[in-house]
Amino acid sequence: MPLIIPANTLSGGYEVANSCRFERADSAYMHKTPGSAGNRRTFTISVWFKTSTVAGGTNAILSTGDYSGGEGYLQINLSNSGRLTIDDYDQSGESYNLRWVTPSTYLIRDPAAWYNLVLAVDSTQGTQSNRAKVYLNGTNISSDFTQTTSPAENDDFHVNMAQIVQIGRSQNNDNYFDGYLAEFCIIDGSQLAATSFGEFDEDSPTIWKPIDVSELTFGTNGFYLDFEDSANLGNDANGGTDLTEVNLAATDQATDTPTNNFATFNPLTPSRQSGGVVAYSEGNVNIVTSYTDTNYLRFPQAYSTLGATAGKWYAEFKPTAMGSAAVGIANTGEFGSDGSSNPYAGYAASGAVYTNGGEYRANDGSSGGQGTYTTNDIIGVAMDLDNLKLYWHKNGTYINSGDPESGATGTGARAIVAPATPGGFYVFTAGSDNTNVATISGNFGNPSYANSSSVSDANGYGDFEYAVPSGYLALCTKNLGSDGG
Repeated sequence: MPLIIPANTLSGGYEVANSCRFERADSAYMHKTPGSAGNRRTFTISVWFKTSTVAGGTNAILSTGDYSGGEGYLQINLSNSGRLTIDDYDQSGESYNLRWVTPSTYLIRDPAAWYNLVLAVDSTQGTQSNRAKVYLNGTNISSDFTQTTSPAENDDFHVNMAQIVQIGRSQNNDNYFDGYLAEFCIIDGSQLAATSFGEFDEDSPTIWKPIDVSELTFGTNGFYLDFEDSANLGNDANGGTDLTEVNLAATDQATDTPTNNFATFNPLTPSRQSGGVVAYSEGNVNIVTSYTDTNYLRFPQAYSTLGATAGKWYAEFKPTAMGSAAVGIANTGEFGSDGSSNPYAGYAASGAVYTNGGEYRANDGSSGGQGTYTTNDIIGVAMDLDNLKLYWHKNGTYINSGDPESGATGTGARAIVAPATPGGFYVFTAGSDNTNVATISGNFGNPSYANSSSVSDANGYGDFEYAVPSGYLALCTKNLGSDGG
């Protein structure tokens, strides 16, 4: 389970303000058709992405051309298993200008990490190895591909044509992308190295981070999507023709970016007991639970990608449909290898949840009378790991007259218990209580829904409905990097 700060999100220098959240189930994508042809032999494509999918179909990051018209296409795809495929297919000649795929041992599938992909092509080069290059997080990985076909000299690719360009959908009008995209660039007429889009941090030379690309020359059909206009997510920040958004809304603008990576729910984590099932959506911040009541294997739960061992952290959860719900914290030190050897956080010694029936559950015990909650209530969770205290609120009013700013006194708090097996991280959790199902939106500071008040933490990060208690922070890499955890 990836719970460390991903290797390309160190703060400092250029800051990426926004990304765009693409949801496969919504058939969300963008498109435009250039009015004239550009350079089909020399170009560069760069994109930062954070995948949400670890099951399902192929994710199309980019497709260009006219496959249905018999012309061919260029596509960049990421399979659900994490294999990257880059194809340029000449349909009339029934041949590939380029057909590369990463091997099964080279998987790009960490839902907690941002990646930067750069495809740089110049088919006019006399040396074949210089005609197409692929960089991942600043490193040339061209030789790591299973290279079925490489470009011949002066091959014309299916890009920068007067044909449709689609972001987040394939030429077959399917295989929608599931996850986040940021800093999307197409450069028409130049083969650029990855260093035109990012740099290695001078203090941590393995960390790749974005740089300002606004001064690059984008060419005739090039464009730059920074996703900073929520009313026009397809805006070309370079000043060219905007892309048309399909099934995207202002709430799909996200603050989860390559320079500040927010926690989401983690689809790689077992949903605890084997009868419990969790479906993830909206960039892994929404969940729908279900279960199979076999030998009482139920209680499906989801857990945050980021965790901490110290500091004070805050999150909100909004049930939008439910038979039952439970939100709180868990410790990864108690996770079973298959999810079935340990029950949900309400049974674990170091976990604790607050259920919609008005109960606290922890260490296989419960106490009622804490106040019920229902659909569209917002439940805040304040986790104080410095004093080992835990607080919940319902719509801004803390349960049991709790005061999350009371420190060691712990007014109205539940005690946080250290796990029997040390070395784990405390993470936020949400899911079903007992035998019922739940639909819950998690807000770790980057919600899939619009807040009416939009309150940030003291460092200016996160978007919450209710005031973040003094000293508590959103669970994101900027805060982890500056305030410990």
